[in-house]
Amino acid sequence: MLYLKLAWRNIWRNKRRTLITMASVVMAVLLSSVMSSMQQGQYDQMIENTVGSFTGHLQVQHPDYFEESTLDNSLQVNQELLNTLNDHPKIKSVIPRIDSYALSAGDERSKAAMVIGVDVDSEKQLSEPDQKIVEGEYFGSNAANGALIAQGLGEFLNVGVGDTLVLLGQGFRGMSAAAAYPVMGIMKFGLPDMNKNMVYLPMELSRDFYAVDDRVTSLVILLHDPEEVETVVRELKAELGEEYAVLGWQTLVPELVQAIEADRGSGLILLLILYMIVGFGIFGTILMMTAERKFELGVMIAIGTARMRMAIMLILEMIFITFMGTALGMLFSLPVMYYFNFNPLRFSGEAAMAIEEYGMEPYVQFSTDPAILIQQGTIILIITLIIGLYPLLHMRKLKPVEAMRH
Repeated sequence: MLYLKLAWRNIWRNKRRTLITMASVVMAVLLSSVMSSMQQGQYDQMIENTVGSFTGHLQVQHPDYFEESTLDNSLQVNQELLNTLNDHPKIKSVIPRIDSYALSAGDERSKAAMVIGVDVDSEKQLSEPDQKIVEGEYFGSNAANGALIAQGLGEFLNVGVGDTLVLLGQGFRGMSAAAAYPVMGIMKFGLPDMNKNMVYLPMELSRDFYAVDDRVTSLVILLHDPEEVETVVRELKAELGEEYAVLGWQTLVPELVQAIEADRGSGLILLLILYMIVGFGIFGTILMMTAERKFELGVMIAIGTARMRMAIMLILEMIFITFMGTALGMLFSLPVMYYFNFNPLRFSGEAAMAIEEYGMEPYVQFSTDPAILIQQGTIILIITLIIGLYPLLHMRKLKPVEAMRH
């Protein structure tokens, strides 16, 4: 207890020196936390735009569908399966889908298109087709007779609202799939590829077209907490058995995982550079602090103070300063992170157009995950404590007479 009191009094004997050292720690924590918050916010945004609006957090499929995505490997839906999924406390919604391809045609041109059969009401929670309509109207029910087409596909086929869209493909177990539907609406997607080849059909019409009766290609699942994907996948696999395949978005969209990991690697390099910069800044302040106390340390050794006791004092002083600096840095980082979470950094001009082409909103919304503060605060704390060993090494070599002369 005596050592704690003495160390606390020592750090406040020279307030300016202590505050300068603390300020360097505070800035280190602030910069690393804000930078990590921005990066994590970008990753969350990428996942939400890709996963939360189309793929879902996870899917239940036929065991062979992922390797061979054909209607022959579609999934037969029964009430027991739906009850199991809907009763799971971590599942927010279950959205049936029929995904396949067909040749789409207008009066003069044709093009391969992805034809998706959707449940009219539940699909609003996933891809929000009703919000993407730029002309026409959304389906009134699953029994509606009509199709929604992407804007780019409509322009290529020269088909608009009220015109007839012809679809030709292959249904379940080799059945012929051919039909003509009136175009009820035009949708605009952010991703260029989706905007060029997407067709939506209401669920009952899609089942008639592909002759799949009560089957779907997948049950798309949204969770209350996206961080629980791996946990829910394990739980559902244990509960449903080998009759069904339960796949998380990491498996369904591996290219997104690779993109995030690649960007995370470049971000780590930037963080390492930042750690080096702030590390040298902290070292500079500790070097200054040690030089200022050279005479003091020399006098204490000369009057017989044990070097071990002085070492304990110096260690406690550095612990006090680094803990206070880290705590203040985390405290100051919070309002910055929350401000840019509620007021994202928005892009304009060509930068905004380039971002929108990838299906993302032209802004960066910072993450407010508390784990970021804890992680960055811990890293800076460790760096500072390691640098704080310098006064101990300096003191071991200190010669009292030379120290007092200077």
